[in-house]
Amino acid sequence: MSGEEKIFFQEAFDSNWIAPLGPQVDAFEKEVADYVGIEHTLALSSGTAALHLALEVLGVSSGDIVFCSDLTFVASANVIRYQGATPVFIDCNMVSWTMCPKALQKAMDQEQKPKAVIVTDLYGQSADYEAIYKICNAFKIPVISDAAEAFGADYKGKKCGGIGDINILSFNGNKIITTSGGGMMLSHNEEWIQKARKLATQSRENAVHYEHKMVGYNYRLSNLLAAVGRGQLKVLDDRVEKRRIIFETYKNALSNIDGIDFMPEADYGMSNQWLTVCTVDPKKLGIDRNKIIHAMEKENIECRPIWKPMHLQPLFSGEKLYAIVETPNSDKLFRNGLCLPSGTNLSEEDQKKIINIIFTQLDSNEKND
Repeated sequence: MSGEEKIFFQEAFDSNWIAPLGPQVDAFEKEVADYVGIEHTLALSSGTAALHLALEVLGVSSGDIVFCSDLTFVASANVIRYQGATPVFIDCNMVSWTMCPKALQKAMDQEQKPKAVIVTDLYGQSADYEAIYKICNAFKIPVISDAAEAFGADYKGKKCGGIGDINILSFNGNKIITTSGGGMMLSHNEEWIQKARKLATQSRENAVHYEHKMVGYNYRLSNLLAAVGRGQLKVLDDRVEKRRIIFETYKNALSNIDGIDFMPEADYGMSNQWLTVCTVDPKKLGIDRNKIIHAMEKENIECRPIWKPMHLQPLFSGEKLYAIVETPNSDKLFRNGLCLPSGTNLSEEDQKKIINIIFTQLDSNEKND
């Protein structure tokens, strides 16, 4: 906490704006816009709501297809199904673990024209937007940047959340800053944001009475939660710095071990290192990532596998995946990928304990051999 959350929260109470709109929402939208460097923003109840509205304003509907990063959280793909459209998944590359431009080009050459491309900035790192836009612009396809995990990161000097035609941020409780639950849609296109704003407030028409001509949604962010977000925004850069220190500490301690490799940081930008992620090669180490996860569980420490790729999810069984290698990169990464504890409140002692547990597992395996 920055300490200012309480101040803004109290302002909301004092003004009697205990509603899903209000001056704290307006201020939060402006402050995020200024931080990212974009003209138009819309504070919403979740990042998923923002993704959904992005497809709505682009007119995605039944019969359409939408290209989507394969290695991502399920919300990126779920919203395609909300619209009755069909997802087509694009594999990642090994340079950044984000959408592979060559696989995207392959899909563009072989599939019907998609209505949009949803690109996920993964674990705090942006995709290679210059390469992606070169492809999408040739086909006049809008790019939705799912920067839910990458607030505070940048790509070639531009802040994530301001690079796509439409951009998505999440302020869920596990993100680098939080409003408890919330999200935001951002764009340079004012018309799209205004259309989404109407949809997010039940599509109410400009009339004295409640008039509705189209289906809408209850997606606006609470004024109270926006107050929390304003306080959190004050410490975003500090949070990024702390996460990067956590990443470097893990990397310095473990990267010399043959069989542990950390998610690479692409040279085109700066990751916020939302989560420190690595791969554990069981052939080289003699143990797999699940053994490390179970050892952490015994100490009441949570570790997780990385996201399960969308094409492997039962929900999307049978949907197409485009890759440029026989075994998709997302499969390889999921098989051995491990998310290490990375919260901003992680102390040096906490991190030493986690690192020691990993070394203990490696030592134990050597003795058993």
